[in-house]
Amino acid sequence: MAEAVLIDLFGLKLTCQENFHETLLKTLNVIQYHLAAKAKFLCIMDCRKMSCERDGEHDNCELETGNGLLTLMREFEIVRNPSMAASLYTIKQKIDEKHLSSIKVIVPAHRKTLMKAFIDRLFTEVYNFEFEDLHVTLRDGLLKQSTEINTITAHELEEIQSEIETYLRSLPALKGELTIITSPLIPDIFIHGFTTRTGGISYIPTLSSFNLFSSSKRRDPKVVVQENLRRLANTAGFNVEKFYQIKTDHANEVWIMGRKEPESFDGITSNQRGVTIAAPGADCIPIVFADPVKKACGVAHSGWKGTLLGVAMATVNAMIAEYGCSLEDIIVVLGPSVGPCCFTLPRESANAFHNLHPECVRLFNSPRPHIDIRKATRILLEQGGILPQNIHDLNQDLNLCTSCHPDKFFSHVRDGLNFGTQIGFISIRE
Repeated sequence: MAEAVLIDLFGLKLTCQENFHETLLKTLNVIQYHLAAKAKFLCIMDCRKMSCERDGEHDNCELETGNGLLTLMREFEIVRNPSMAASLYTIKQKIDEKHLSSIKVIVPAHRKTLMKAFIDRLFTEVYNFEFEDLHVTLRDGLLKQSTEINTITAHELEEIQSEIETYLRSLPALKGELTIITSPLIPDIFIHGFTTRTGGISYIPTLSSFNLFSSSKRRDPKVVVQENLRRLANTAGFNVEKFYQIKTDHANEVWIMGRKEPESFDGITSNQRGVTIAAPGADCIPIVFADPVKKACGVAHSGWKGTLLGVAMATVNAMIAEYGCSLEDIIVVLGPSVGPCCFTLPRESANAFHNLHPECVRLFNSPRPHIDIRKATRILLEQGGILPQNIHDLNQDLNLCTSCHPDKFFSHVRDGLNFGTQIGFISIRE
């Protein structure tokens, strides 16, 4: 049974016959009778004025409400916006506020394909949609354009995407201004930084506001993440069209830019000017690498498994092998991550960190010892030959743990499965 019901009256071309409002009233009554009892949200999507035709001429007519229609429509929430994108995004916010996922859409047949195209871009697989034709039969005929349209052109899809992007660009930033943390160790020939959670348009509480990762399991659609990324690119000064992000596997494979891209990888290296590479993080460490001598860079995603598998040094070694980098020239910056104050593992998993160095583990004799993945990463980097003075640990400088600072960072440990994601990024200036 649907948790939410959306009735699409947006932009209908209606015949202005006297019995139309009576017929619409009967239609809404049927919908309300069969669905209202169990649905938690009833909504009518409407534009400001309904376009209607009279004797071949276009005119505007408002819904008359003296015949009981006004009383019935009070049972529904009315969403009126000048664009489909704005209307559906507003409805999505209301659905998300109520944590609903099962949605019935009652839509005129000729608009079903269009509606599905908008929904595909504004919603994710978290939601389950069911579509039903809206039938409003008049004494002398049906609504205009009642035949279902099963195809949509490439040009129409471009227009839909453009309408959505234009609307999202108009939205204000949430939770403050966009903030980028940088390291003084990395010279200006690179563009680099680490994002926080402020300055984006994501409104889901655990994703708000600058979430930079889309997933079928989250409520943030790809278009919202792309708008957040566009704002980051404009602020940092990189080309959003040449942006590549790690596809995490919590292992140690490294993609060397220019070679065939693996299905998953936790490191990237590049010496291509103007190409930005990025590592996600939400407790795991986003690591940035820079060699100002050979003008090469890299990123890595290092969770506890990747740390033990040596993903950081795997990225360093790829830079050495591919670009001729020297260990003494490579700068490594550890971005914000969870600290040992908040991150624990079962004792069996903690053994590997204790074997690496006892200082990587706190309360080792407890059922779930506290793990310092940052210290472990630094130890492995220094053992691999990276100079201690070339390793910058942002958590130490700023005293920040992602789990401890919900105002600044996303955290899987703190927020659970529907967590947001920040990134570390770097590119070589063109």
